[in-house]
Amino acid sequence: MSPLSGNVIRHGRANPPPTAIVLRAGPLRMIYEAGDLRYVTLGRLEVIRRIYAAVRDHNWETVLGTLVNERKEIRADSFRIAYESHHRQRQIHFVWRAQITGSDDGVVRFSFDGEAHSTFLRNRIGFCVLHAAECVGRPCRARYTDGTEFETSFPKLVAPEQPMSAIHDLSNIAHEISPGLWAEVGFSGDVFEMEDQRNWIDASFKTYCTPLRIPHPQQIVAGTKIKQSIELRLRDEGKGGTPILQTPSGAADERDEIVRLAAWPGCTFALPAIGVGSASHGQPLSAKEVARLAALNPAHLRVDIHFADDDGENVLRRAVGDSERLKIPLEAALFLSDEGEAELLEFSNLLNHFNPRLVRFLIFHVAEKVSGERWLKLARQILGGSGATIGGGTNADYYQLNQCRPRVENLDFVSFSINPQVHSSDDFSLAETPSAIPYPIESAKHFFGGLPVVVTPITLKPRFNPVAVTVTGELDQGGLPSQVDARQMSLLGAAWTLASLKGVAQGGAASVTYYETTGWRGLMETETGSPSPHDFPSLPGSVFPLYHVLADACEYAGGRVTAIESSDPFRSAALLLSKGERKTLLLANLTNSDLAIAMTGIGAASSLRRLNESNAENAMREPESFRVAQASAPPRSDLLELTPYEIVRLEWR
Repeated sequence: MSPLSGNVIRHGRANPPPTAIVLRAGPLRMIYEAGDLRYVTLGRLEVIRRIYAAVRDHNWETVLGTLVNERKEIRADSFRIAYESHHRQRQIHFVWRAQITGSDDGVVRFSFDGEAHSTFLRNRIGFCVLHAAECVGRPCRARYTDGTEFETSFPKLVAPEQPMSAIHDLSNIAHEISPGLWAEVGFSGDVFEMEDQRNWIDASFKTYCTPLRIPHPQQIVAGTKIKQSIELRLRDEGKGGTPILQTPSGAADERDEIVRLAAWPGCTFALPAIGVGSASHGQPLSAKEVARLAALNPAHLRVDIHFADDDGENVLRRAVGDSERLKIPLEAALFLSDEGEAELLEFSNLLNHFNPRLVRFLIFHVAEKVSGERWLKLARQILGGSGATIGGGTNADYYQLNQCRPRVENLDFVSFSINPQVHSSDDFSLAETPSAIPYPIESAKHFFGGLPVVVTPITLKPRFNPVAVTVTGELDQGGLPSQVDARQMSLLGAAWTLASLKGVAQGGAASVTYYETTGWRGLMETETGSPSPHDFPSLPGSVFPLYHVLADACEYAGGRVTAIESSDPFRSAALLLSKGERKTLLLANLTNSDLAIAMTGIGAASSLRRLNESNAENAMREPESFRVAQASAPPRSDLLELTPYEIVRLEWR
């Protein structure tokens, strides 16, 4: 068996990621990557998180583009970039030309000139501008297409209204990045509005084109031309709204290359109960897989029972067998039809027959996006004597729950699922999402009167599209099923898992379910191996690096998580776990570059273990040996160097 390449170990793909280039427009600094502008900053003040253009089909699926004829003119304080982006998928063929300029007076312009080369249905084509989630509470000004203006602020709780209240029909949006300093974005070519993307754990508020009030999908006829443009500029209200031509006095011009972490011992959170989902491939667990999962010691095993399927009894039988061998209870998600009462009675009889250990029931209806009052009441009547808690919410994203909230009196807990790729799949966007996870959890606790929040499941890709109008059943644009991401088996997947667990704990969730037991959506590969080794080049019978992250965390079941402040949460994640006299710090590099991390308020550790490109393959093949190997002595300084997507475990005893 040939060894895995460095790129595959890092991010699951043989090809390296796109190159990121630093650009300047007068006082502004930004990153250009694969046609997008990211992290526009003024000194250390973030101005705009991202500017990009998207082609989205009738199911709201993003049709990725291929860049051709890319041309760059980059100077010390200005730039000009041009390219063509070709979008082809099924019946869709759309091409647009980009022109991006940044001038030495701090103005950034981005133009979009496109043409449909086929006739197809679309929901959106054109620009999106992302404002940082950290804008919560800051004032912003909307200028409508009729010339009137309205001042509001970014909401603290995750907004259910889409578009957000009063931020629609825009020709211009401005927000305060610092007292007296405003970032202003002007639009032309379409009408724009804003949505709160924290509903889908995007770390941003998005201003996008084509208002949702317009019926969609719309047909685009071959030959249709679409032109749009965006202009970004800064204004200093302390100087009469004049443009900002230089970095403000006292503000550092460059970001600190060292990420700084500071622990807050007085601020701790309960570590959520960590469970795992049953494998969707439907195969029984082998003895070796049971041993490795038992060593992980998860809190529960989720099983999905669809009563409309003829195989529901066998699914339950297999899950009960797995839970008994793992010695953990079941989290049972029940998907009812309109015959829900009869289905619940039948299920109750199965429970009497199999007599499984149960921790909770999630009650859903196959045709409803949130748990209905009728089905929750029936579940209480029929399953109330099982000893398990009964609740629900949505099997989809927090957005669905936020749109239509079930009555609190019918719930023991409220639940929703999360994944980081509803809107974007690139590595930068993936690294941003964990910082947004606390927002929907905290909002759910507020809106549901402090009920326990259960996040189930967390997956790396969406399991299904809750807003689709048709089902294609095709592979995604990477050659894998749409639910599968090759980064599942990589160090990047492990780093994201660590960061997401920190977000779940910090938000205050009571329980979380991660991934699946085995298979390319799981914690480890099956013993037969990947069904598509070229696109998902995993090692048969191996664990994935994220297995070790969850194993480390599960050692602290019932423990606490200490808050850690990071100077750059998009580049690193830190999870400080404690239980009794024992303490462990898990660190992750969320980037594809070497990273220096400085720590304060944590103290000198007694041992250090690394999981990186040099030893990841052995840790995947022989997880038992990796986990009991002698840890090395930690460095004497508070500065740690991490290689790309490396996971470090520091321990105190």
